[in-house]
Amino acid sequence: MNWTTTIENFKTYLTLEKSLSKNSIDAYINDITKLTTFFKEQGRTVAPVEVVLQDLKDFVTWINDAGTSPRTQARVISGIKAYFKYLLLEEIIDRNPTALLEAPKIGRKLPHTLTVDEIDVLVKAVDTNKAEGQRNRAILETLYSCGLRVSELIDLRVSNLHFRMGFIKIHGKGNKERLIPIGKRAKKEIKLYLKSYRGKLNIDKDSEDILFLNRRGRKLSRVMIFTIIKNLSKKVGLTKNVSPHTFRHSFASHLVEGGADLRAVQEMLGHESILTTEIYTHLDRDYLKETIKNCHPRSKDQ
Repeated sequence: MNWTTTIENFKTYLTLEKSLSKNSIDAYINDITKLTTFFKEQGRTVAPVEVVLQDLKDFVTWINDAGTSPRTQARVISGIKAYFKYLLLEEIIDRNPTALLEAPKIGRKLPHTLTVDEIDVLVKAVDTNKAEGQRNRAILETLYSCGLRVSELIDLRVSNLHFRMGFIKIHGKGNKERLIPIGKRAKKEIKLYLKSYRGKLNIDKDSEDILFLNRRGRKLSRVMIFTIIKNLSKKVGLTKNVSPHTFRHSFASHLVEGGADLRAVQEMLGHESILTTEIYTHLDRDYLKETIKNCHPRSKDQ
């Protein structure tokens, strides 16, 4: 079978059997497309069943020489491995050429976070005199209050707001549902948004249950959320690289630093592995020294 057919079948597999989001599927397909581009640039016609380990090692060298970062290389390799595992599962190939393919070693970067004061400054910088101002304020509070991914935010539905119970329902990666507690401030800002902005829109039929809408009554795009946050950061003079995910990182970091159970944070973030959540256990040295000073019996002044 050729690349076009197997890639299309792989896409169907990821959609129906793995229940991955469109963004995740697009990333996988993009990774495989890079491999087919490599063969084209080499002037070689290689079918999926003909790929061997050395081909893949040459491919990794090729993307490395193109300036691809180790982290991106690791992601591309992961996508290609998933593709060939699928081919093996479907018995299109009888051996997996990626079995001995190693990804580059990458350090674990601590995520960028905002302080509570910085988040307050961003929220207060929203111009509520503009029609979309209350919507934008509600977006920021929801991101920070619930630690949502940007894809989860734009897909959030009015029918999944359970304010009396104090929860919202989220459909996360792999279409897995989870309930997340929502704070008083976020609830207040959402209610104001529902009355002052959303309630006055001519809502598109396909977006009737979507919470956050644009002026045309349609679902907001990921790019629009990034743009809102970037513009506010620039307005207040924040030098940090702030994105929607920064609010998610801040949500998790502030919970852990406040003493929250790591398993609870894992559940709220929708992480499959506790190892992913453990990155938020970083604590600054001053905090550690202060803890020792206040709590350890040998640290007391004699």
